[in-house]
Amino acid sequence: MIVVRGRVLVVGDSIRLISKAKSADVDVVYMQKPSQFDPALIPHCQQLVLVDYQHVPSAVAMATALHRIAPITRIVTQTEAAQLVAGHLTDALGIAGTSERCARLLHDKSAMRALLNEQGIGAVPYAVNPTQADLREFVVTHGAAIVKPTKGSGSLGVRRVESVEDVDEVWAWSQSFELGEFQVEKLLTGPELSVESFSVSGRHTIVAVTAKDTEGGTVELGHVIPAPLAEEDLDRIHELTVRLLDAVGLEDGPAHTEIILTAEGPRVVESHTRRGGDRINDLVRMVYGVDMEEAAYRLVGHGAPLDGHLHPAQGAAAIRFLTAAPGVVTAVTGLEAARAVDGVVEVSVSVDVGSVVPELRWSDDRSGHVIVRADDAGTAVRLAREVARQVVITTEPVTGGPGPDAAGADTLSSILRPYDEVFDPFHTPVTAP
Repeated sequence: MIVVRGRVLVVGDSIRLISKAKSADVDVVYMQKPSQFDPALIPHCQQLVLVDYQHVPSAVAMATALHRIAPITRIVTQTEAAQLVAGHLTDALGIAGTSERCARLLHDKSAMRALLNEQGIGAVPYAVNPTQADLREFVVTHGAAIVKPTKGSGSLGVRRVESVEDVDEVWAWSQSFELGEFQVEKLLTGPELSVESFSVSGRHTIVAVTAKDTEGGTVELGHVIPAPLAEEDLDRIHELTVRLLDAVGLEDGPAHTEIILTAEGPRVVESHTRRGGDRINDLVRMVYGVDMEEAAYRLVGHGAPLDGHLHPAQGAAAIRFLTAAPGVVTAVTGLEAARAVDGVVEVSVSVDVGSVVPELRWSDDRSGHVIVRADDAGTAVRLAREVARQVVITTEPVTGGPGPDAAGADTLSSILRPYDEVFDPFHTPVTAP
């Protein structure tokens, strides 16, 4: 019997992600923006093309040509900026995988909210592109609220509106920040969680539930797996996640669904057609044995992607992110002591002396992390916090502020510019079908 190797088009991922294709014995065709290309990737690829994949006509033309030369089996990407394009290319090539409709319904938060509300899947009041008067009326009617871009990730451009007294300030910020298309939703309160799942032919396996910590803000500062929840709550969270994934039509691959367990029951915050970021995949692998990044490649192989990998929880794992006061870094201390603590898996700092630390606006403004293992979730969280406190990043204020936009205050586009990224490469409003 002749076994045909799968041929996977990978869009926008890093060398760490692409190197995992080797375990699935597939050929990698790699599409990346020239500004983000790492030459170290070359040995991992059968073919590579450098093109701005968020320029959709160019991406379609290139993918079509590659598919004509040798058929592409599936498109894989764990990069948020590539999700919409990957769905569009999947439809354009007529191959199996996540459709553009599914990718849009999850990438566009207003489309997802409309669909869930229409189908009665944990309805949440919301409004898209409100005027200042509309925003005020929404808060009067529904109480505290969240303002966020309709498309985006990493908590960029997310602000809380605690009361009517905050409306004018948040509105002024949305204009100066050039937020663009945004929505306001009723503020959901309760434990913050995410569900890590993997789907095959429309059947959804809940791999893990993650507990999150934002310390009352909007940027995630810690995660632990498994989430310490009662079985009844886990059952309700599992049910809600499956209903969401069925509603959007997810057939195959990983998904990361953020949920808040409110007094009225679990409610979806957002969801993604990729594995969770923030090293959640590593926590899942340590506790449950599943590497969802590798499993995505095994979809084009033979046999079930999770078979022989998923096992019952073995202990717990947690990550705690490091932050620093805005300013210029003058010292980083405590690394060796932190790494020597029993149970520590990894300690990483992403800033050096001389680096400029901005205000904590989104996930990429964090300054590093610690990862630990322990016997249970509570112990893991405490250990991660203790180890994180040992790493001290000292800064001095910068006169005029550390913002990256030399022309003035930060805007959404100025923060994204170094990443060569836009939230929606199609630039068209989306409504749920």
